[in-house]
Amino acid sequence: MATGRGRLLQRQWLGLQELRLPLGGFGAAPGSDGFRSGPGIEAGASSAPGEQHARPEGPRGSPCSDCPAWLDSMPSEVLLQILSYLDAAALLCVGCVNRRFYHLANDNFIWIRIYSSAFSLKRYNWRVDAVEETAESVNLLSVEDTEAGYWKKEYIIKQISSLKEALVPVLKPVNQYTGLPAKTKEALRMSGLGWVIILEEKSGKEYIMEHVDLYMNDSSVTIVWYGKNWPCLTTLSTLDLCGVTPVFRDWPKPPTKNAPRWRSLVARYSLSDIADSTAIGCDRLVRIFRLDPGLLVGLWKRKEELAFVMANLHVHHLVERSILGSAIVPYELLPQARLLDDSPGYGLHGYQLHVDMHSSGVFHLCSTFHNLFTNKGCIENGRVKLTVIHFQNSTEHLPLVGEVGLSWRTDIADGCVKSCSIMDVTVLDEYGKPFWCFSSPVCMRASPRPPDDPHFVGQTSCIDCTDTAGALHMELAWIKETEEHFVVSLVLFLGLAGVGR
Repeated sequence: MATGRGRLLQRQWLGLQELRLPLGGFGAAPGSDGFRSGPGIEAGASSAPGEQHARPEGPRGSPCSDCPAWLDSMPSEVLLQILSYLDAAALLCVGCVNRRFYHLANDNFIWIRIYSSAFSLKRYNWRVDAVEETAESVNLLSVEDTEAGYWKKEYIIKQISSLKEALVPVLKPVNQYTGLPAKTKEALRMSGLGWVIILEEKSGKEYIMEHVDLYMNDSSVTIVWYGKNWPCLTTLSTLDLCGVTPVFRDWPKPPTKNAPRWRSLVARYSLSDIADSTAIGCDRLVRIFRLDPGLLVGLWKRKEELAFVMANLHVHHLVERSILGSAIVPYELLPQARLLDDSPGYGLHGYQLHVDMHSSGVFHLCSTFHNLFTNKGCIENGRVKLTVIHFQNSTEHLPLVGEVGLSWRTDIADGCVKSCSIMDVTVLDEYGKPFWCFSSPVCMRASPRPPDDPHFVGQTSCIDCTDTAGALHMELAWIKETEEHFVVSLVLFLGLAGVGR
């Protein structure tokens, strides 16, 4: 004969069997049966767009004969008792079933036990009396006086903080050439970090897409999404780029595929900004558009529908931006204190620039320039000007490797958009600290003025990239004899804000 606890566990098991329905509340529209499990939390991989799920029902909507009693019909007191035996991961998943289970799974008495068991200084075995004693030691606020979900939120924040603490020693070593973390790949692997895009329709309906490809180099990460089930572009309003991290990690084991994940907003884009002014190139199949910061959107030329999306993220604070934000608010970098220039009369000095031009793992340019300086008063349009490559000095000119082009692919076609690529810019100040870090798609455009040097008889072009912190202008000349582009001028502009003066 089963004991009281055995019967309760049996009921719990039958109830969980009944809950075997898609936990897709993460992407549900407001007012639907699906409900999010909390800010920034999703219950695992989302369902395919348009996929419908229904409960098995018998005649007149009643449960079928093969199904156990519905958990919905049980009193809340009984359900709370059942939920008290679940772990944190299961509770987060149950909270995505519907509104009622969301509120039940937020119960502070359940979560304070989980919190105190996981993070108290003194660890206890899983016994009700011992856990209650531990709960009292951490209950700084009365459970009744706190809002529902308070201790769930505290538990999740503590989990993310623990991950951050574990990543600090991994991200501390710095690459001596770029001034950036040298073990970013290891940090990504350790955290289980990935990226998703969330496409929101004007009606509020959301589509979540996991990234398909990822390319990483010393300065940036390029993330690609493509597929056959894109929603109609005309119905979409915004695109959110988010980092997703498993809330629970059991190192060194890899994270479970459908485990609850923390979502951190990296950037939000308005798809209404896609216009001819943002187009940077095309081939026979697609047109590509750049949305700042660092997003590339490919549209099929025939139907003007989404073909692929490509995000370019600089490595500087990449992990922090992809983990430590929330689902609706990006992570804000703390302002970096700048030391005063010890010789303000001589302008800036000792700066360093690292430039990468690449596409799908192929590098056209990879160069580092040391000891950059500028004289006092060399300011244009509110920015300090530093000349990196002088047009008059041919010994400084650099060739681009190979034919410049941005490769793309989907599950039905591939191609290459000529004269486009990805550019990573990393500027270090005189103390070797990152000053301006930028990654974005760029394109070569016809130069407004041809070089005056008679040796350059071919086509001339320029590349520009800019954001609020700085700008870079590059001029190139095409040499017919060698059939290659040469960088004949490179000028860097840095914003006055933050410059040590």
